[in-house]
Amino acid sequence: MTTTADLPVVVIGAGPAGLAAAAHLVERGIEPLVLEAGPTAATAVRGWSHVRLFSTWSELTDPAAEKLLAPTGWAKPDADACPTGADWTAQYLQPLADALGDKVRYGASVTGVSLLGRDRIVDADREQQPFTIRVKLADGAEERILGRAVIDASGTWSTPSPVGADGLPALGEQAASARISYRIPDLKDPAVRARYAGKRTAVIGSGASAFTALAALADVAKDEPGTRSVWILRRGISGSTFGGGSADQFPARGALGLAAKAAVDHGYADAVTGFRTEVIEPTGDDRLVLAGEDGRRLDPVDEIIVLTGLRPDLSFLSELRLALDERLQAPVELAPLIDPNQHSCGTVHPHGHRELSHPEQGVYLVGMKSYGRAPTFLAMTGYEQVRSVTAAIAGDTESADRVELTLPETGVCGGAGLFDAPAAGQADEGGCCAPAPALVRLGVGAALPAPTAEGPASGGCCGS
Repeated sequence: MTTTADLPVVVIGAGPAGLAAAAHLVERGIEPLVLEAGPTAATAVRGWSHVRLFSTWSELTDPAAEKLLAPTGWAKPDADACPTGADWTAQYLQPLADALGDKVRYGASVTGVSLLGRDRIVDADREQQPFTIRVKLADGAEERILGRAVIDASGTWSTPSPVGADGLPALGEQAASARISYRIPDLKDPAVRARYAGKRTAVIGSGASAFTALAALADVAKDEPGTRSVWILRRGISGSTFGGGSADQFPARGALGLAAKAAVDHGYADAVTGFRTEVIEPTGDDRLVLAGEDGRRLDPVDEIIVLTGLRPDLSFLSELRLALDERLQAPVELAPLIDPNQHSCGTVHPHGHRELSHPEQGVYLVGMKSYGRAPTFLAMTGYEQVRSVTAAIAGDTESADRVELTLPETGVCGGAGLFDAPAAGQADEGGCCAPAPALVRLGVGAALPAPTAEGPASGGCCGS
């Protein structure tokens, strides 16, 4: 007779965290089943394959995964090098998925998770029931899979946030979708480069992805007359806007902010602060005008790149009893550690299965999805999460509780950031672990950094 303990642990998503979770389960003698919606491993990472991460190889591979790969002849790349998304996929993630073999199923899109015979209303015997996972296959067929536990590592890549500062699409955003991208463009691709060369592009966002896009467009502007960016920030500009610079313990991440500032200082981009887009209007000459909530209207642009963050898809988890923070949509015990309303530094205290648990026992959100709408997730955070979670599933509470992870600091904490530029003499309140940031003056800066072999100053937009 099959019991719940005989069932596999179902892992949703064959990305970095999902594959690492499977490796840890294998190491503990527990059967994993990884369900990946895409046709290959790391579908999301492949979506930004041209972007260089600011993490080094030493921070991008999981110890249990390395043990699983060792018998295949796999050799770890140079520990001090920062790979591109394509490198990460080809040299680690796909080989890891191949080593897991038939424990990974492709073309299997999860459409629902519940408990067998129990919707979220029913109390009786919930803890004794296996999880039931509804899957839609690539050929359109449906399947039901039973599991003893569920680790959701599906990430947030498929659900980018919109232009609208209220979290909703701006009026006209959907109608203008052909001129809007929610990804960092690959400007080494001639077709993509032609889309932006000689054009005026609005870049909306204030994180590493926006920095990367601004630096890349500045590089195009050197060779393509008429190429210009307008950088739209919902907040004011302070010392924390551009990151920690040389104080960042990820040097490549610190360089990103400096490259974005240089793009503005040297005239390749104009910065517009405190602007929250309400309407996107077409013009008579096939361009777009952004209108703000405060009545401001910006000069027309040809293209818009929206890099305002990502959000989790929780729709297929609606029949489970989850405890999620009302702001971030992250587990309630984790949310205070990562809440950008309190700090923007990205320095996160170590956490594991206890912070990731829910009222529904046996289900965990890990990886980027565990952060909900919060930014600054790092791959090594996900690896420690899954190590702790899989130990808890195995009943090894001592190991699960022993969370040991020291994350590199960003070198700056600016609180929530300056949502609006403060009035004269008004100071920002600062952050959780650093003095208040000072306003900075644009227009004077270091020379733009020379492009690397992989392109302009680069960054890790998605779980670096």
